[in-house]
Formats: sequence, C-alpha cells, structure tokens
Amino acid sequence: MKKLLSILLILAMVLSLGATAFAEEQHEITGAEFPLYFGQIDVGEKIKLYFMDGAEDLPYMDVGDWLPLMNLTLGDSKMGVSFTAETDGPVVTFTRHNSREGAMDNGVPMTVDFEKDMIEFQDYNLFCMRAQSSTILDTVTMEVFNDAGEPALLEKVDSGTFTRYGDALTFPLKDYGINLIMQDGLYLIPLQTLSDILMSSTVLGCFFFNGQSVNLTTDISACGDLYYAAPTGERSEALAEYGYNELCLMLDYFYGLKDSHQIDSFAQFFHDVGFDVHLKGSEVKQADGAIYRLLTDFLRDGHSSWHAFSYLTGPIDYEAKDASIMKIGEHYSRQLNAREKFYPDGIPGYEEVGNTAYITIDSFSRLFQPNDYYELEIDPAEYPEVDTILLIIKAHAQIFREDSPIENVVLDLSASLGGADDASAFVVPWFLGEGAPGKVDNMTGAMCTTTYRSDVNLDRVFDEKDTVADKNLFCLISPASFSNGNYVPCEFKASGKVTLLGRTSGGGACTVLPASTAWGTSFQISSNNVSSFLKNGSFYDIDRGADPDFVLPTPEQYYDRAALTDYINSICWKTKP
Repeated sequence: MKKLLSILLILAMVLSLGATAFAEEQHEITGAEFPLYFGQIDVGEKIKLYFMDGAEDLPYMDVGDWLPLMNLTLGDSKMGVSFTAETDGPVVTFTRHNSREGAMDNGVPMTVDFEKDMIEFQDYNLFCMRAQSSTILDTVTMEVFNDAGEPALLEKVDSGTFTRYGDALTFPLKDYGINLIMQDGLYLIPLQTLSDILMSSTVLGCFFFNGQSVNLTTDISACGDLYYAAPTGERSEALAEYGYNELCLMLDYFYGLKDSHQIDSFAQFFHDVGFDVHLKGSEVKQADGAIYRLLTDFLRDGHSSWHAFSYLTGPIDYEAKDASIMKIGEHYSRQLNAREKFYPDGIPGYEEVGNTAYITIDSFSRLFQPNDYYELEIDPAEYPEVDTILLIIKAHAQIFREDSPIENVVLDLSASLGGADDASAFVVPWFLGEGAPGKVDNMTGAMCTTTYRSDVNLDRVFDEKDTVADKNLFCLISPASFSNGNYVPCEFKASGKVTLLGRTSGGGACTVLPASTAWGTSFQISSNNVSSFLKNGSFYDIDRGADPDFVLPTPEQYYDRAALTDYINSICWKTKP
C-alpha cells in the first residue's frame, strides 16, 4: 500500500511539474493600432500590435490579426489562393488553399506551436509559393495570363519542367531564445519573426516598425521621410536580446552561402569576430555598424549589401561597397571606358553591322504588365533602351524583316550587372527556343526548373516564329557580367547552342532577399534560392561564372564591332560543315 502511495505521489509531482512547465510567465500586455504602408502608399488599413512588459519597441501580432494580413499579402482571390487558421490548444495551424483545378499548393499547412515555441512546415516552398508562380521555385514574378485566361509573354512548358520537393522544415524558435506568447486568449508572434519567415521570400518585402507606423517594403531608405519621422534613441533591453536572436535565426536559415563561407552558426560567427557585443547592446548605431561590416567585410558576395540605418539611429547618407562589388565595379568601368571610345554618344540597344545584329543589355528590366505589351499603345521605339522586353520585340522584328541580311545575332552582356528575373526569363527562350531557369533551395533541399517559351512576335502563339534559334548565336561576356548578366550566359553555355566571346562572367548565383533587423536596419542578402542549371540530371550553381569559348583579351575588342563582326564571320566559317 505504501509503495502504491509513493508511486501516486511521484506521478502527481511529475504532472504538477509538467503543468508548471507549460504555464508561461504572465506578461503585462498592451495593444495599439498603427497605419500600414506598402512602400510610401498608405493601404488605408490599421494593423493591431501588442507589446510585452513595457517594451514598446518590440511588437507582436495575434494570429487572429495575422490571418487577414496573410490573405491580403500572400493570398490572391483571382488566382484562387487563400488561407485559413484553426486553433487546437497551444497549436495554431494555418492552411494554404488553392481552388484552381489540380493546384499542387492546396491544403498545405504551417503549424505554430505555442507550447514548444516552434513553427513547422510540411512543405515550406508550397506554402510560400507565389500565387502567380508556375512551379515551387519559379523565378518569374509577373502574372503571365490576361483576364481572358490567355497566356501573355511567357508560356510554361510542362514537358521540360523538373520539380523535386523539399524536406519538412522546422524553425526551432526556442533554441534561439525566441518565445511565442499564449495569454488572455491571445496567440502572439513577434512581428519580425513573421517578416523573416513568411514575408521576405514571398512578397519580397520586410516589415519595418518605427513606433508610429508599419511599413512593408524591400528597402526602407526609399521611405525616408515617413520612416525617419520617429524619434531616435536607444532600444529596450528586450528588443536588443530578441533582435540579436532573430537575426541569427534569419541568417542561419536564409543566407544561401553559409556553407561556402564556412559558417556553422551566425551566433558563433558573431562571437568569433567580436560583433555579438555590439549587436546585443543598447547603442543602435553600433549594432547597425556591425551589420554594415558583416556585409562589406565578411559576406562580400556581391548580392549582400547595405540599404539604410535604423530609425533609432536616424538617416545617415552612407554608401557601402564590399570588395566583391568594388571588383565588379572596376571591371564595369573598364568596359564602359572602352565602349565610350567607339560610342561616345552611347551604345544603341539594337545595332546592325553587316550581317550581324547586336543587342546590348546592361540591365534586365520590365516596365509594364505582360498584357500591356499587346495593346500597341506602347511604342517600342520610345522605350527599348530601358525595357528589355520591348528591346527584344523590336530586335526580333528587325532581324526577320523582309530581305533582312542578318545571319548572326550577338547578345552583348559585357556590362550587364543583372536586373529583373522576368526579363531574363523572356530573353533566354528568344535565343534558344525554350528557357529553363533552375533553382535549388539550400534551406529545404527543393530543386526545380521552370521551362518557358516567349511570345516575341505578340501573336499569343508560342512557336518557332518567336525565336532566333536558327541564326548563328553569340553572347559577349566579361567579369562585369553579374547576377542575371551571369545567369543568361550560363544557361547559354549549358545549352551548347551559343558561342560565348570575351572573358569569364562575374558570377552571382543567389536570388536577392530583402532583409531587416527587428530594430529597423535595412539591407539585403544572398538568399537560400540558388540559380542553377540542370545537366545530365544534376543541378550546378552558376556562382563561378561561365567561361568563354573564345577569349577577347581587351575591353576594346568588345566594341570595335566592325572588326568583331569580321572575327565572328571567321568563326562561323570555321565551324560550318
């Protein structure tokens, strides 16, 4: 009998300890509403935020308020994408729904466990897939259908698309000292955690809170007057601790070059380089300075770069350049200086020299919505230098005009520093017939190619009339060819259909991810999504650049187009059967 009583007593103690462990510390919670801005545009909506224990610079959101905001920013009624939420004790499950027939992203859950302080995804890429995307890692952000459901500019080709889904993903917030709060009927998540995990990689923007408003934007420096209207000062102890922990979590999961930089964890890295003291302190300018040095002195990958100081520091006009950007800039300047000798008034976007057409793209861009290009109110002669899609449309018409002498088509990317994925996705099929931009998610392990055809002649038919694939194809590259200026020639190289002239391109594989700190620093990093190409069933990233088939030793050789055309014709003669 005594033995049984002892067992029951021990069991009662264990249950009591378990209940105590689950009973969270009670907080003094206050709430307030703030205007919501998308960039500098007042959305006309108020966002309800909560604050713990007097720390009015560290906002939380309740899941009940988060759900309509998720539907506003991530959902799309036109595309049939919406979100719902269900609560079961300490667990809240958000579910992504897609009403389109055969949609792969229907019924995908995200689970938030307020007892274990963690967020779990069955499939992160499916849950966060943009409503207009064709595949889980689609680089194209524009909606490629008009109101009638007809394809516009780009058509996805199922036969060439490859998808390998990623692993389930858990964000162990508790391991990073980040607490979720369940109290008084509220389920509270730090606003910055929601920003890092869900907003940056989906709507390509971050939340910035300055005590007066909430702004969703990629770069807060563009909203200076609005953002910096708040008073400067120190941050609370709670914000300093949480902000450091959240920064470590975000970089650990979303920085795409962590392994190549030999960083096991950013907390250990910050300790090793002595940044942790500044990042944890109350002096915000020192914390911002540590972020600046992280980008310029240590990451220095060309895509990771500085935007702006926190509102607590105040606006400081300071341009940051890391060693990689400076190196690319030196090559870029060499190319432009050589170009100016031959084109003092500026190089044309489209030029013909004998039997060779030259198309020069220094920055990939798209100014209009896809269906606008069909309206013919846009004059291609007015915008081709600054709109890549219009430039290609104009070039295609010239190359295939009646009695055209063009046999060779040269895409000049020798001074292309990158630009919009939508535009580069349009250019590659124009050259090759089909383009298949590839991505690998270093965080989830997902791999994907999305195969597209371009409608270059604007007849809404995607066929051989939309490509220059039957011409002799060349691409000019240099060490200044970076990001999409590097991706395109890498895709050409993998195809074996385009001859590369120049010097090895500058690299830049990771998609840019807008980033912020909980105290309001604005920057960007190389994300976990790595541009790659699929060859023989394997993915290869493009960070090392594409090697030329024929070297042009000096920048001047790129722009003496009379001599270059003779050289190209000699190559074509040598390679003809």
